Amino acid sequence: MNTRKLMSIPLVLATVVGVLACGSGDGERADEAAAADEAAQAAETLDNPRFGVWQLESDRPPPYRNVMTYEPHGNGGMKITVATTNAEGETSSWGYVTMFDGEFHPVEGGGEGATTAVEVVDDRTNRILNARDGEVYQVIINVLSEDGNTINNEYRRTREDGTESVSHAVYRRIE
Repeated sequence: MNTRKLMSIPLVLATVVGVLACGSGDGERADEAAAADEAAQAAETLDNPRFGVWQLESDRPPPYRNVMTYEPHGNGGMKITVATTNAEGETSSWGYVTMFDGEFHPVEGGGEGATTAVEVVDDRTNRILNARDGEVYQVIINVLSEDGNTINNEYRRTREDGTESVSHAVYRRIE
């Protein structure tokens, strides 16, 4: 369990206790219950071990850099942002949000018609489907290491001729 996760649990519990202690009458019990439910949902969101900043391991010389940031979004979802610096020092970024429900969402900065869907396979594995204009062209199997400090991605892409290519990338937690 990482430090960020451990530190967030007492904060959420203190919030729940504080909210419950502040109520003074029967009319406030519904508000107290709603606040406690919100705090519990926040605790679940904070428990996602992928939240943080991850850098791609690469043999490319600086200034090349590829960094993924995973942040809480909505009620149990995640916002993913990928920021890249190329060999010439030019930067770009793109991203999307997911609720881990397999529903496609637009990719900001991904070009016209780009969408992504994320499905949970198990507690350490997500399946990410990238599509353009409704056609899935790439499936990524995203596996979090047991220690929570490495993400291994397997990219399966179908070429126009129908053949499949497979590549891999490793991201290390930097924050």
